[in-house]
Order: sequence, then C-alpha cells, then structure tokens
Amino acid sequence: MRWWISIGMVCLAGVLAGDVATVVAAPRAQLAQQPSEKETSVDVELILAVDVSYSMDLDELAIQREGYAQALSSREFLQALKNGLHGRIAVTYFEWAASSDQKIIIPWRLIDGPESADAVAAEILKTPIRRASRTSISGAIYFAMPLFDENPYRGLRRVIDISGDGPNNNGPSPVTIARDEAVNKGITINGLPIMVKEPSYSTMDIENLDLYYRDCVTGGRGSFVVTIKSREEFKEAIRTKLLMEVAGHTPPPRFVPVADDPSKEPRVSCTIGEKIWQDRWGR
Repeated sequence: MRWWISIGMVCLAGVLAGDVATVVAAPRAQLAQQPSEKETSVDVELILAVDVSYSMDLDELAIQREGYAQALSSREFLQALKNGLHGRIAVTYFEWAASSDQKIIIPWRLIDGPESADAVAAEILKTPIRRASRTSISGAIYFAMPLFDENPYRGLRRVIDISGDGPNNNGPSPVTIARDEAVNKGITINGLPIMVKEPSYSTMDIENLDLYYRDCVTGGRGSFVVTIKSREEFKEAIRTKLLMEVAGHTPPPRFVPVADDPSKEPRVSCTIGEKIWQDRWGR
C-alpha cells in the first residue's frame, strides 16, 4: 500500500520523535540471504536521487541541499538510526536531470552515528551546485537500480528516494515502466514532489504533481509521497521523509492511503511531461 502526506496538514517529525522507539524493524527472515563476509548488514540501502533540472532555481537547489544535510545531522534522524535493528544505514546521493545526466555526489557510505552522519552532511554542502536540462525520472530510476548491486551492504530494505518539481519529459521509457521494473526487484520508491511555484509554460510545471508522483512514480512496499508546497516546508519535509525511510515507519491511519491497484487509471496522465514537450518543441 502507498501513502501520501502533506506537510501542510501535519508535522510528522514530532510524531516520529515520540514513536520511533516503538518501531519494530523488519524481521530477519525477510532478508533474501545472509550477508557474505564482504558485506555489511544495514537497516536500509537508501538512494537519494535529487532533481537539478533548470526548472529548479538556485535558491531552491541550495535549500534542498541544506535540507538533506540538516536532516542527516538532526537529533531525530540519529535517534531513528540508533533504534534500527542494526543501528546503521547505507546511503548514496546523486543528482539527475536528462536521461543521460546523473552525477553521484556521495558514493555509498555507511552512516552509523553522529560522526559519519556529519561527514556525509558536510560533503553534501561543500559540493558546488549545478543545473542541467530536461527531466528524466525514468532515467534516474534506471541509473539507481544497479547501484544496489554495486555496494558492499545488505539491507533489510532497498529504497529510492526521488525529489523533483516536474513530470518525466525525457528518457528511455515512460516513468511507469521504470517504476514497475524497480518494484518487481523488491525496491521501494518514495517521492518528494516540489510544488512551490505556480505552473509555468517555460518550466513545464503541472498543477497536480503530487497526484502524478502518487500514481506514476512511487511504488513498492510501504511507499509514500511527501509534498512540498512552500519554500518554508523544504527542510521539514526532507527530515520527515528521511525519518520514515530510516525507521521503516508505516504512516499512521489518519493519512490517506493510495491503493496499489494496477487496474485503476492514474488521476494524471503518466506521459503528460512527454506530451507537453512534444507539443511545444516537436521532439
């Protein structure tokens, strides 16, 4: 089952701060196989896939970077980390734009306490900000999937965390095909749709990006969407999302569920980005 959350409706960080100690980690039996001597067991293998397309302005990109860095160093995050079955996670952070444009900023790192968390946060902040053309969520998913098999960690869960401010408009396939391939591999995709600006012709924004992410991008066991609708929500939303991913937390019942029903039509066309691009530029 998938879930959606609006930061404007509820501050989940406070809920998690009180409840995270009661989160029960996934049972050991859920591991596909025991790690080899060269592998390290972790609670989650987490890929942070961050949009740097031109529709994101420099201020938004800076706030986004700061949000991830501050979340990783926060007291709530470190408490969630401590209460995991293994007390550590593996994380990698890459930026994406077009289908051929992905750049790893943080290679796979083990975070097992304040020192390692602060080191990753500092490295995120010191990397120069960049921007690039097009928006390929499908390209980001295809880039992310093999990264799980290239790291020396074995997690109870594998999660791709995608943030972006527009629909897929470029890539080797529609975003739903890429999503389904990932979900079929046991990967969960969570979303952070950024909706801080009014839809614009020049930036290819759409009005219902949150619905697009819920129905076309996210999927897998326990997947969810956290929506950002103002600049002030950036850092809180990122912290909330990371807390849920690290703790393996299931959203409380008061959040509205979105059923994983493949026969149900998406509420927003999952190829809307490709159609807009074709209509405007004919390629």
